[in-house]
Parts: sequence; C-alpha cells; structure tokens
Amino acid sequence: MELKRVVVTGLGALTPIGNTVSEYWSALLAGKSGAAPITHFDASKFKTQFACEVKNFNVEDFLDRKEARKLDQFSQYAIVTATQAVENSGLLGYSNVNFDRIGVIWGSGIGGLKTFQEEAKEFFAGDGTPRFNPFFIPKMIADIAAGHISIKYGFRGPNYVTVSACASSTNAIIDSFNLIRLGKADAIVTGGSEAAVNEMGMGGFNALKALSTRNDSPENASRPFDLDRDGFVLGEGGGALILEEYTHAIKRGAIIYAEVIGGGMSGDAYHMTAPHPEGIGARNTMLTALEDAEIDATEIDYINVHGTSTPLGDAAEIKAIQAVFGDHAYKLNISSTKSMTGHLLGAAGAIEAIACVLAVQNDIVPPTINHFTDDPELDNKLNLTFNLAQKRVVNIALSNTFGFGGHNTSVIVKKYQS
Repeated sequence: MELKRVVVTGLGALTPIGNTVSEYWSALLAGKSGAAPITHFDASKFKTQFACEVKNFNVEDFLDRKEARKLDQFSQYAIVTATQAVENSGLLGYSNVNFDRIGVIWGSGIGGLKTFQEEAKEFFAGDGTPRFNPFFIPKMIADIAAGHISIKYGFRGPNYVTVSACASSTNAIIDSFNLIRLGKADAIVTGGSEAAVNEMGMGGFNALKALSTRNDSPENASRPFDLDRDGFVLGEGGGALILEEYTHAIKRGAIIYAEVIGGGMSGDAYHMTAPHPEGIGARNTMLTALEDAEIDATEIDYINVHGTSTPLGDAAEIKAIQAVFGDHAYKLNISSTKSMTGHLLGAAGAIEAIACVLAVQNDIVPPTINHFTDDPELDNKLNLTFNLAQKRVVNIALSNTFGFGGHNTSVIVKKYQS
C-alpha cells in the first residue's frame, strides 16, 4: 500500500528554559541553562541539590483548582503542552474534523511519582489504617495523561501512553507517525511529559550515581562531551506535537512546520542501565530510521543527540554516529540541548523533536553549552556545536533518545515542501 505523508502542524512546550515554544526556542539559541538549586523540596541532605525545574508555573492559570488536584504534576504538564499544540494547530477550527480519527499517543517514563510518594508518606506516617486518596491510582498511572487529553477535546482515535524510560516520547511520536501513514488516523496529539524532580526521583537517580553533583555551579553541570562531565541534570516538563496526514492538513489550510519521514527503534540487549560500549543499539536505531525514511546518511544535516552528559553514554553515542555516518559525520552539526534543559526523562524526546523541527524550519542549530575541556577519548574533529548556535541550511534533522533497559529510538524530520 502507498503510505501517506505525515506533517507537523502544531507545537507546545513547557520546559525548564521556557514555558512556551517561542520562549523555549529563544532560550535554546541563546544558550540558556535551566539548572538551578531545587525549590520543589528541601534538597540540602541530597548529594545533588539542583535540577532543571519548570519555572513560574501556576497550574491554576490553566486548570480549575478542583480539577488540578485530581492530576499529578506530569498530567498537568501534559494537558498544558497539549493545549498549546492543539490551539497552535488550529485543528478544532476545521469544520470537517472527525473526532473518531483524532488520537492521543503520549509518552512518560515514570508517570505519577510525586503522587506515589505523597500517598506512601501519609500511609506510613499514620497508624497503619489504609486511608488513601480515591484519586491515588488514577493520578499515578502513566497512561492517564493521554486519557485526560482525549477527554478534554473529545478525541476518540487511538489513545495510549508509551513507556520506554527516556525513549518514551520518541516512541510515542514514531507510533503516531506510523498510524497516520497507515491511514488509521487523520491526526494525533503526541509528545510526552515528566515530573520527577522530587525526593524519590532525586534520591533514586543519586543512588544510581547517574546525576551530576556539581552543586557549586549548577548552570555549568550539564556538559555533554566535556572531559569533566559527571552525570546528567534531572529536568521536568513536557512537549507536544500535532502530527497530521498531509492531505488533511492541506484541506484545512494548516500551517506546516516540517514533515516526519522516518523512525527507528532498537534494543541494546546489553545492560539494565549502561549503554552498549560500542553503541550498537544506537547505531541500529539510526540505520533503521534512515532506511525507513528512504534516505542516505549523507542527507542528514543535524543530529540532536541523546547526549546526557554521562561518561559512558556520550562516548557510546559518538561511536555509533561515526559507524553510521562515516566521513559525513564531519560535515554534520551535532548538539545536545540537554546541556540547557537537563534530562526530561520520558519527555526528552518530545522537546528535542521540537528543537529539530524548529532547526529545520529556521536553518539554525542550537548549541551544546558548557564545553570547557576537550575529551581526548572523543573525536574532537566532529562539529558538536559547542557553546554558540550555528546558522546553516538544515534540510533534514535526526533526533536520538535512549532509555534504561537498552531502549533506543530515532526520528527524522524534513523541511516541508509541497
């Protein structure tokens, strides 16, 4: 069968460096760090006392107080970013919209961690009598975010949440892309959200020794590919994209930001938390995405890498890029926007896909900030877009996201041409 074209017609973002898409993009280009001392709780006894929190966010600016109390923070972020994207797309202004063919496929690696923490804390502080909030389970489960978005708008198409750790929202985007090009939906609200900057989130990642402990200079802590990188910086927030079948978008006169042309998925089959040291899974997912898009590796202009700022992860991804792209790797722009946003876990792929869409649309590559010292173990001839944004023609961009468990995903977006 002939596969349908899939385009991006709406965007929404709530990030540690901006609460709208325009704020987020401007901060990326300016090289702004979202890292700062934690304000959500007293972190003075934790090994890591900083994170990339969403700032100046008041949920009651978007949701009724009574309704907001029924939602974990990750669902609040989901609804806010999805609302931005739906409004940005103008989809609801189309008189012939078929709500049975509009879906919601969301991503979250953890879901309602804060809700679980709060309920457990109250139970164990009491006398053992089971008194739980009736919304405990609905607030906690990761799938509820897609449910809330669909309920708000009456979207009755495919509806679920993908859970693949830090690859979750890229998996959601790829699933959405596949369903639309197979003719199963006219449009899908996709993306992801995460809200793990709390005691359990910070404590758990600290116990894994995954986080930077650079408490004296949080804004410089996320430093992908730098010799002195010491772990990632935990972030929170969400991102949403409206993916739409091309002819459906054209019929309603939609603004088209970019086209999605391919996606790849793979497993490391290696280790619970560490990447394969040779980047085999990362290599395979990029090769699969290129094959799916029916393009040559030399057609990629920009890679938004997973680039978390961990010693093992950054090195493995560079090896994978070199294996896939060969000599063309030196003609690419490569950057890690996690140097600014921190690591949004299951929401990372969503905001990084948005960065790729905007790079393609605007012909500019956001930087990898906080580079101070070259790592002699990495190939320093690669253009890792250190410290300053770079203008260049970006026709096609690739976004990588990888997760604990060895989950690897890549999605490819292309400059829109009618």
